[in-house]
Amino acid sequence: MRNTDWESLGLVNDFLFSKVMRNKELCKEMLQRILDIEIERIEYPEPQKSIDEDKDARSIRLDIYVKDGKGTVYNVEIQTSDTKSLPKRSRYYQSMLDLQELNKGVFYDKLSQSYIIFICTFDLFGQGRHKYTFEHRCTEDLNLKLGDDATKIFLNTAGILDDVSEELKAFLDYLKEGKAQDAYTERLEEEVQIAKQNREWRREYMTLQMRDLENIERGKEAGRAEGRAEGLRQGIARGKETAEKSMSCLMQILLAEKRYADLQRIASDKDYREALYKEYNI
Repeated sequence: MRNTDWESLGLVNDFLFSKVMRNKELCKEMLQRILDIEIERIEYPEPQKSIDEDKDARSIRLDIYVKDGKGTVYNVEIQTSDTKSLPKRSRYYQSMLDLQELNKGVFYDKLSQSYIIFICTFDLFGQGRHKYTFEHRCTEDLNLKLGDDATKIFLNTAGILDDVSEELKAFLDYLKEGKAQDAYTERLEEEVQIAKQNREWRREYMTLQMRDLENIERGKEAGRAEGRAEGLRQGIARGKETAEKSMSCLMQILLAEKRYADLQRIASDKDYREALYKEYNI
């Protein structure tokens, strides 16, 4: 969630996106435009569904998680920052969705068909496309699909190629520019404005903003503390290394001058050792 003023939010904000897509018809139309398919109905949207299967595993919070009448699972995420980790994050999301079904007693061959969809405000793969679709295929024969019913799609609002339907492009352009271009995006804009009038959602957003800022500050302080500790460790190490070098130099001088009594004394007498350092300018 970006650190943005409530009044200036657009649909590319993940919080607002999840709220607007509580509207089943808007959510269904979005999926139909992205996938170019007909969806009879959405059974139950679960905006920003949390999945935390194991206390030792990394939990995830999904922006949009829905199923259609055939049991197909759709996960849609808004992404505004190119962290370079989206391909592997999509892999993790897929595994968590599958694990959730398996934990409910579903056999492998009954796993639902699934779509992991990232709507990005940047071109993750740098080819100018509006849409990148990935399925598992045989490297030796690209016509041979694995058939695991798992599809990952990365949309790009900054695309420049004429590679998607007019309907999908209108949706992506609306996300990019905030200007409605057809009946659907007009309805989206209306829903965005209605959402902004919801005081409960505004308070929830501000609370999450404060929490995120606090977490960032805690992270910064932890980083500073770690940096100070590391600096102290390095300082001690350098000091120890310098002391060892000085001691070694002094011992070599005393040995060369056959000052054997002084050699024994510097091992336990710090003041005398320091005096000899000054004497020999060490």
